[in-house]
Amino acid sequence: MLNKIYKDIVSGKANGKKKFAVLLDPDKMRLKQFEKTLRLAIDSHVDYFFIGGSLIVSDMLDKTLESIKKECDIPMILFPGSSFQLSYKADALLLLSLISGRNAELLIGKHVVVAPYLKLSPLEIIPTGYMLIDGGVPTTVTYMSNTNPIPANKPDIAASTAMAGELLGLRTIFMDAGSGAQNPIHKEMIQAVSNTIDIPLIIGGGIKTPEKAHENAEAGADLIVIGDIIEKTPELLPELADSIHSFNK
Repeated sequence: MLNKIYKDIVSGKANGKKKFAVLLDPDKMRLKQFEKTLRLAIDSHVDYFFIGGSLIVSDMLDKTLESIKKECDIPMILFPGSSFQLSYKADALLLLSLISGRNAELLIGKHVVVAPYLKLSPLEIIPTGYMLIDGGVPTTVTYMSNTNPIPANKPDIAASTAMAGELLGLRTIFMDAGSGAQNPIHKEMIQAVSNTIDIPLIIGGGIKTPEKAHENAEAGADLIVIGDIIEKTPELLPELADSIHSFNK
């Protein structure tokens, strides 16, 4: 069904149901670790897999997608770090527009290059306003994007940026402290943005505990994405899932 995944996210928001996505970076996943993470994710009823990274330098993208498809029907959403990270084997793609920065290539330039491919692809395309938030340390994504993140103590700037993205017609807002962030996004900023937009709000970066995941959902996040801590400690996955899905009972 067209826009099936996006409709599921919107329906969750409308009904107060919180969604949980596990971010997998194909270049970072060793075989045994990947198999363990995948099994725990399936058992924990993860809602989505986000697939991508700032750098994917191997041929592991298609292999990762094929491996997941063999084991389960959890939707796979591409979270591309560049226009090279595309595959028809996924179910959907976040078409990211970096609205927190002023790099024209990441606002529209790269999109022009991939538009013909995406128009013909079977992928569900989800136009997404991507906002980098200062996570306390320089991250790969800030370096690769050549942009400055929104200061962590400026919720008014974040809220205005998210509103602008919604008014431009973007269908989700993704606030991200970045891979390897020292500090997660403050709940005050999440609340400020959630209170000023009507489209789904995705939060990621620096979330290391079930308590913080729960706090983010309580503050207004509709979909929480966790990657780094699961790469290091996949055993935490069931607790993280429970903390987010506890809102759905």
